[in-house]
Amino acid sequence: MTVPIEIRKRAIALVEQLPGESLVKAVEFLESLFDEALQGSQTTMPQAGEAALIEVIQHRLSPEQQDRLTYLRQQNETGEITQTEHQELLMYVERVEQEDAERAEALIQLAQLRSCDLKVLINEFLPTHTNVI
Repeated sequence: MTVPIEIRKRAIALVEQLPGESLVKAVEFLESLFDEALQGSQTTMPQAGEAALIEVIQHRLSPEQQDRLTYLRQQNETGEITQTEHQELLMYVERVEQEDAERAEALIQLAQLRSCDLKVLINEFLPTHTNVI
């Protein structure tokens, strides 16, 4: 079952509005939900269609989230980051790493589905350079 885009956008909007202190709790909660979903999807993901895999592969942070991540990285590099901002930066880093792992899994599955070399798909879908982290 695919979650409607509106619900996903609403969830992201709510998370973005949380104060830093609540953000850590929210991330822990979301991670527990994700772990539950991941355990259930490990048996269904190999059956996923090409369109679903491509959606996972192409998913990126929104421009606003990317701007916020860039700001937090700069604050961290200059040593001017607050504890709350640091926790938020760690949340972004963890999220990007998780999405990278999901992207890699989806690329492998798509390569198997298409019976093609993984390098072909990497060249097709992944940018040659990213400015995420």
